[in-house]
Amino acid sequence: MTSDSSEPTTLGPLLSTIHSPADVKNFADDELLKLAEEIRFSLINSLSKTGGHLGPNLGVVELSIAMHRVFSTPEDKFVFDVSHQGYVHKMLTGRAPQIDTIRTYKGLNGFLLRSESPHDSYGAGHAGTALSAALGMAAGRDLAGGNNHVVAVAGDAAFTCGPTLEALNNIAETTKRFIIVLNDNEWSIDKNVGAIARYFNALQTHSTYAAVRTKAAEFVEKVAGKAIRSLAHKVEEGAKNLIFPNVLFEKFGLRYFGPIDGHNLPLLVKTFEHLKTLQEPVVLHIITEKGRGYQPALDNPGKFHGLGAYKIDDGSTDLSASPTCSDIFGRAVTDFAKKDPKIVAITAAMPGGTKLEIFKKELPERYFDVGIAEEHAALFACGLATEGYRPFLAIYSTFMQRAYDMIIHDMALQGLPVRLCMDRGGLSGDDGPTHHGLFDIGYLRHIPGIIHMQPKDEDEFVDMLHTMAQYDAGPSAIRYPRGAIKGTPIKAEPQLLEIGKAEIIADGTDVALIGLGSLFEMAEQTKQLLEAKGLSVALINPRFIKPLDTAVLEEFARKCKVLCTFEDHVLLNGFGASVIEHLHTADLHTPVERIGWPDQFIEHGKPETLKQLHGLTAEAAVEKVLKHF
Repeated sequence: MTSDSSEPTTLGPLLSTIHSPADVKNFADDELLKLAEEIRFSLINSLSKTGGHLGPNLGVVELSIAMHRVFSTPEDKFVFDVSHQGYVHKMLTGRAPQIDTIRTYKGLNGFLLRSESPHDSYGAGHAGTALSAALGMAAGRDLAGGNNHVVAVAGDAAFTCGPTLEALNNIAETTKRFIIVLNDNEWSIDKNVGAIARYFNALQTHSTYAAVRTKAAEFVEKVAGKAIRSLAHKVEEGAKNLIFPNVLFEKFGLRYFGPIDGHNLPLLVKTFEHLKTLQEPVVLHIITEKGRGYQPALDNPGKFHGLGAYKIDDGSTDLSASPTCSDIFGRAVTDFAKKDPKIVAITAAMPGGTKLEIFKKELPERYFDVGIAEEHAALFACGLATEGYRPFLAIYSTFMQRAYDMIIHDMALQGLPVRLCMDRGGLSGDDGPTHHGLFDIGYLRHIPGIIHMQPKDEDEFVDMLHTMAQYDAGPSAIRYPRGAIKGTPIKAEPQLLEIGKAEIIADGTDVALIGLGSLFEMAEQTKQLLEAKGLSVALINPRFIKPLDTAVLEEFARKCKVLCTFEDHVLLNGFGASVIEHLHTADLHTPVERIGWPDQFIEHGKPETLKQLHGLTAEAAVEKVLKHF
């Protein structure tokens, strides 16, 4: 396996002997604790070079070891919610020598992939999928008369997610053998919010749980047969009577065990050995520390949920010379809201990623974090809009897909002015196909009445946000990339843009280049190359994906021999497709060449590597255009 990363990771003596999960079963009990140390050392050192989800994986080291000690994959199925905490699982299933390649081109993916290993029974990158998928596996096993185990691992934040609650409603009626591990660490990407999160926090901090932690060693000595059942009963009764009067999980027909210390490896092993004997669906509630074993990650769990390369000694990272689009968004919307009391901000568990933490700090009364609940966030924004407020709903492009029905049925159909702010609109590089924002043009452009735009630089980005703030005729959307665009300075006062009006940067009569958003710079480069060959080249910044500036399109389709569009989006049903459709409707037959992503899921890797691989370059554009001369 080759990758962008070339430095080998030093594996400890135990970790280096693991070629399959069966090897985990051969270690002595005391060696498992040493193995946990080796895994943490390897993770901290490897991810310092490649970046990745360090905090979540440091928190599940003992859990992952215990699961592979007791169960046998791939016969037994492990389904990790989101699966960003699957690095340890990868290491225990023979992929430890490649851990230094994680999130690099042709290296290990940062999430689980069915195509990467037979031990990855289910791929994921979005929250809330584990319980439903695992339940489907259990049902399939039961139908086939199988005897294997299915274990779903979900963080406490996943229990604020609609699909998780929908799955809970069906488990007891579907199967009798099913294990849920509730990994409770108070965090998803940022601090968890809402009533369920408050409940889990109360359970963590209650004296009943504190007593369990202080007596863990005593319990381990007795943790066999009746003793473990007694332990489960004692903790369960304490939770029922003191913390959990409605006995939520038992109301769903699930037997509840815990909470137990998720870093007590002997206790975890003994508990799993007992749970696998039960003929009823169960929930094991474990308490873990996100970032355990690395002080910078413990001190800053949000940052170390997922980050780029860092310095091991203090966890520091290189700061970008230019503010990111996320930074600009958080600052601009907060400033607009200070002048307009009707502006409110909403996020779905991503205040740090979307930079609405700025808004939260300065205008907390008008800031709403609804947890991992994108559908609810969209509907909540609709309700605010009916009351005359101007909601900015900040959700990554890849997660906004979950609110698709609400965008059509609730926002657009009712003409409600919700502002969809889609961070990571375009390639998301190292995170791979679950996180690339390459589909939002396709899922929005056919919706009647919606406004959709993308800026060519940071200054225009603020102009667009300002325009959205003033637009109350219906829903509007903006897509913007991860990181910076061009580092363009932002003027003191934003400009109100005319809806649906493109910007003609340069006139020309041979070729018209239409560069959308972050690929506008590629269109500029293409212009230079074509002009060097003697062609007259027009350059257009479309600004608006919908509505299109049809007058400009028709003007240049009539006077140029070929048009070429550029978009950081899949070509199928994308921006270029909308240009072709309009020219066909206008009975104009000028050929349109398109630069964009192919009809496939794009792998992970550095953006420039992937662009070269898939033909998103100025040179590729020149080659396509010159076919017409």
